[in-house]
Amino acid sequence: MNLVLWIIYAVIALIATVFLGLREFHMLQLNGYKTPEHSRWMKKNKKRYIPNCLMLILSAILLFLSPVINTLDPVKAQKLGDPVYVSAAGTITLILLIVLMLFYLGIILANKPGKKFKKPLVYTARMKRMMITFGILIAAVFVGAFFSAARLHTIDTDGEAEKLLRFRTNMPFFLVNLGVCLTPILVPLSNLINKPVEKAVQNWYINDAKRILSECPTLHKVGITGSYGKTSMKFYLDELLNSQYNTLKTPESFNTPMGVTITIRRDLKPTHEYFICEMGARRVHEIKELCGIADPHDGIITSVGPQHLETFGSIENVVNTKFELADHVKAKGGKIYLNGDNELIRKKAPEYPDAVLYGLQEGNHYRATDISVSDRGTEFTVTAPNGETQRFSMKLLGEHNVQNVLGAIAYAHGTGISLEKLTLPVKRIAAVPHRLQLLDKGGNMTFIDDAYNSNPNGCRAALNVLGLFDACRILVTPGMVELGAKQEELNFEFGQEAAKACDHIVLVGKTQTVPIYNGIRDAGYDMDNVFVADSLNEALAHVNAYQTDRKKIVLLENDLPDNY
Repeated sequence: MNLVLWIIYAVIALIATVFLGLREFHMLQLNGYKTPEHSRWMKKNKKRYIPNCLMLILSAILLFLSPVINTLDPVKAQKLGDPVYVSAAGTITLILLIVLMLFYLGIILANKPGKKFKKPLVYTARMKRMMITFGILIAAVFVGAFFSAARLHTIDTDGEAEKLLRFRTNMPFFLVNLGVCLTPILVPLSNLINKPVEKAVQNWYINDAKRILSECPTLHKVGITGSYGKTSMKFYLDELLNSQYNTLKTPESFNTPMGVTITIRRDLKPTHEYFICEMGARRVHEIKELCGIADPHDGIITSVGPQHLETFGSIENVVNTKFELADHVKAKGGKIYLNGDNELIRKKAPEYPDAVLYGLQEGNHYRATDISVSDRGTEFTVTAPNGETQRFSMKLLGEHNVQNVLGAIAYAHGTGISLEKLTLPVKRIAAVPHRLQLLDKGGNMTFIDDAYNSNPNGCRAALNVLGLFDACRILVTPGMVELGAKQEELNFEFGQEAAKACDHIVLVGKTQTVPIYNGIRDAGYDMDNVFVADSLNEALAHVNAYQTDRKKIVLLENDLPDNY
């Protein structure tokens, strides 16, 4: 054993640490930089860390088997009184080191750059700061390993004083390996260490966004939240209001405090008349936090349901958090628009007597009736609170889309746009990307892309849309997640409903989709028409190869991110 071997070992370990760290940073980012949520994710994916545990055990054995001191020069070592490292323990140590280096090479190959992700790691300013902190922690481990590895001694050899580098074989290897093994812990630790700094940075940006809003006194702000449907509502309302007003909406799924802040600081202009702010939440009081930033005059609550139950804890917490928007609007004297067809919203609505209800059922202030749905679009009649009626047609598929468009119509009508003037913008409304978006691939196949963030109501609505088509109806899904204790039950029910609506079913993920598979089987479905794929690519390849005389209509229901 010598210093050269130790340096080679350390370099390989360092590369493995970097690659493993990048993977962990990516997962942390996908988990929203939330350390508690990331910790739960690590617990659910504990099998990923089995190699780390094995390496830690091997390094502990290495430490135990290496009590003797090896030197660069065995002859001089003998003069020092140190034994030459030729024992059986030395042989075992060498074998263990080779095994550990193979582990490192495996980590490097498994996490090498160039791997394609649905949502790649984004090197934001926050991510770069966290990586610097992580680098300092790892450097401390490696420096500690180096100084435990070597030290200079003055010895007398043949009557001459001479410096000799003595090399310890136990601690350095253990410390280096400890750094690699603890990388999954050091990454979230870096996030925790940086938390005060990040909080200060966020507060500065948030306060600057508030300043910008305060300089736009004529800007009318509307907040939109809901367990599902809020992004679609945002796009629909923007289309309708833009027919008469200059509007700004939060782009894509920019529904977090920093997403809203970025939109205000980057895109808001003095000429804007309406700011449509989507508000997302995974925990109690997060809507209240967003209201503190955007300060909406009005609000729309599209739905309340069993979404993100793992972080909310209960459906009651979901209800109360969504209605934090209604509380804010009520305090400001603004208007709150509620989906009156949603059972949980309907129960809560009496607490807000001035709320405007919209929906398909009787008792709503704005009501849609005479709904006609086909694979070419949807027609319906809207009745306003004053009794005015208007017939609308749109390209969107499904009765459930009528609810969100109706909510947008209700709000736009409340701003002073007549129902008649809203007919053309409603006709122009296009499907929101990945939300029941019809994609005609030509030839024998059409996709219904509903891949964004599936939920129980959305699954039922998507299956209803699939049922509109006279074709070979194929479902591709990994199922639903973040449903807490109800996840298995709701996925089982999804499987039973899919069995009634589909001619062929492709499940993505052998473990994740077990409840759906059981639901399909329990419904008496022909299991020869069920295929379980390991990945979305394998699922799509199967769909392409699937033989049928009819046109294939393929529903892509949900697409789990890389951290699932």
